[in-house]
Amino acid sequence: MRMAPVRRAVRSSALLFGVLLLAGACATPIGVSRADPQSLYRALTRNVLSAGEPSAPTEQLLQRRGLYDRFKEDPEATLAQLRGTGSALNPNVLFALAELSFFHAEKERKQDYYLAAAVYAYAFLVHGERRASAAPAADPRVRLAGDLYNLGLSLGLTVSRPESGVDEVVLTDRTLALPFGELELRADPDTFLWGAYRMSRFIPMIEYKVRGLRNRYRQPGVGTPLAVEVTPVGSGPEAEAARRRIPPRIKVPVTAFVRLENVAQGIAEGRVRGRIELYPADAATTVEVEGGQVPLELEPTATLAYQLEGAPVWDTELAGFLRAGSPVFGDGLVMMHPYRPGRIPVVLIHGTASSPARWAEMVNELQNDPALRQRVQLWLFMYNTSNPILLSAHQLRESLQTIVKDLDPEGRDPALRRMVLIGHSQGGLLARLMVTESGTRFWDNVSRVPLSELKVAPEARDLLQHTMFFEPLPFVNEVVFIATPHRGSFQVTALVLTLVRWLVTLPRTVVKDVRDLAQQNPEAIQGQLLEGVPTAVDNMRPGHPFIRTLSASPIAPGVTAHSIIAVEGDGPPEEGSDGVVKYKSAHLEGVASEKIVHSGHSTQGNPETILEVRRILLEHVEAR
Repeated sequence: MRMAPVRRAVRSSALLFGVLLLAGACATPIGVSRADPQSLYRALTRNVLSAGEPSAPTEQLLQRRGLYDRFKEDPEATLAQLRGTGSALNPNVLFALAELSFFHAEKERKQDYYLAAAVYAYAFLVHGERRASAAPAADPRVRLAGDLYNLGLSLGLTVSRPESGVDEVVLTDRTLALPFGELELRADPDTFLWGAYRMSRFIPMIEYKVRGLRNRYRQPGVGTPLAVEVTPVGSGPEAEAARRRIPPRIKVPVTAFVRLENVAQGIAEGRVRGRIELYPADAATTVEVEGGQVPLELEPTATLAYQLEGAPVWDTELAGFLRAGSPVFGDGLVMMHPYRPGRIPVVLIHGTASSPARWAEMVNELQNDPALRQRVQLWLFMYNTSNPILLSAHQLRESLQTIVKDLDPEGRDPALRRMVLIGHSQGGLLARLMVTESGTRFWDNVSRVPLSELKVAPEARDLLQHTMFFEPLPFVNEVVFIATPHRGSFQVTALVLTLVRWLVTLPRTVVKDVRDLAQQNPEAIQGQLLEGVPTAVDNMRPGHPFIRTLSASPIAPGVTAHSIIAVEGDGPPEEGSDGVVKYKSAHLEGVASEKIVHSGHSTQGNPETILEVRRILLEHVEAR
């Protein structure tokens, strides 16, 4: 009778043991389970920058040394223990120190740990054992170490400026604290010069997002990318020419590189020495480090967008149209960086009620094209777009003649004599006038009496001579017309002309000169000048004497011309328009190429348009 409870107990124990065996068979302490590739990749490639957690190699090193839990409890003591005496640190330890220092800096916002991350990362990148390995580029830690160096420098050298609301990177001679000693920085003053300017204010681009541009171009490398303000220095013709051409609000894309001297020894001694070097993106894309060329971290798109954020140039579009006498910068010709001998000038000329800012998309693409950026230099022409087109063309012609003379008075740079003009809309008409011989065609629309025989003030005579009579510019040998109304714009109706004449204020001196000319020579003056000075919109009315004369004027021999014509809709291009200019007006016989793009009138930023411009420029720079 007593055996029954015993048997029941034995059976229960056996059942429990069987359940445990089955459970163990389903989930062993060590094993594998399936996961999707994306989750696995994220886990394997996570790091302090992408996920806010240390990478697998760093975590493995902590685990091997029994420091994983201690780092969570006391990160500073753990970092000090990892460093030890600082002597003979191998690449694995250097990388872990760099990543963990940055991790701690992010948690506590400690600049000395940001700088420590940069120092350790630099030491990892130049470490002899790592550089001698078979395939260092395949090591993902290399790219991450470069980013830790760049971000560590940027955040470690940044100072908040509440008065301006913009943080700045301070690049001056000074000594900064490190967790294990100090970082002594010295600046190389020669690298702070940019033509006739000195770089003076440094804005970190590494934390900015970009809007409004299709592509953000960034070259991965070493160094801190900055948008730099400049101040003029020096005197003489070169300095004066630079001040006339480079706007005071220009922002220069620059990379700051801190070269650490004997970094391994500096870490061991607790005294690291660094030399600050600056590299403008238009002048350098690599830097020599330990006997090899290393790419510089470049952020040209971010700097361009930063420059255009809230820039006054946007306000000039309507103001420059309504008040044709409004001042423009210098003589209107704007350089984006100092003159670089050997690079072919490409001049971008905007259209009506527009500004150089409207070329931003094209500038972003062309300046960052590896095949073009070291072979061309982009210039911009700005003007008051309601002025008579012949007057604006005179200003452009004079600006181009002056800059060629200023930059190369002895004619030693053949690249300056291979200039390309690219004009959009009215800007295309200005470009055409640079490669056209006037003869007496335009003057014949005004008077059949020679200018020399008319009664006119000397200043007015000089202006008429330069606007009505001209030769093709010998240093321009290629032009690109974009959505250009060679035969006028169908949108220029009688109502539009009435509104424009009512709203637009033309330059007083020009209005007075023309009125005096008509009054003093009543028998000699004919055409629209009897009614006053025509605006650019008048000039672009189909059938206007100016546009008829220009469309009938041949382009100079030896000049290669191209047309990019925008057409909306899917119908036959020959019957279409871009909403402002009809195909029939934009079409030219005898051009080297004609490209039709499906776009509205503002086609400068259209990818098809930019690709065609790129094709034309590549052919031009390759030609001999």
